[in-house]
Amino acid sequence: MTRQNRPTDTAAVLGAIQQAGEAVLGLTHGLAEVELLASGTKRGEVARQLGLLATALRHLPRDAMRSMPEIDWAGWRGMASSLDQLGGLARDEALWFGAHSLVPATLSTLQQYRATRPELFNYWN
Repeated sequence: MTRQNRPTDTAAVLGAIQQAGEAVLGLTHGLAEVELLASGTKRGEVARQLGLLATALRHLPRDAMRSMPEIDWAGWRGMASSLDQLGGLARDEALWFGAHSLVPATLSTLQQYRATRPELFNYWN
């Protein structure tokens, strides 16, 4: 088994995804889109956390990614690319989409996998 395919690596990356996702949810809880976009501090932190989450998703071992087809992999790639390469309205839309669509859906899916595939989340086997 190669280093990047160890179960502990998958569990650690999934933990980082969970942590960043929860940070985004906490930062955006109760905020309307206009409120988030008007707050430079929150907006910047949400973008940072979304970037961390997208990076963590990209670093999951391929076998783990294949075992979780319900995650919107294309949506995450597109959102991350938009945050990195675009500005203005397109970047704002990507930020809002990531925070209010991708993050809740991804965390919900991970919760389901935690129940059905607990071995992915175990640090020690």
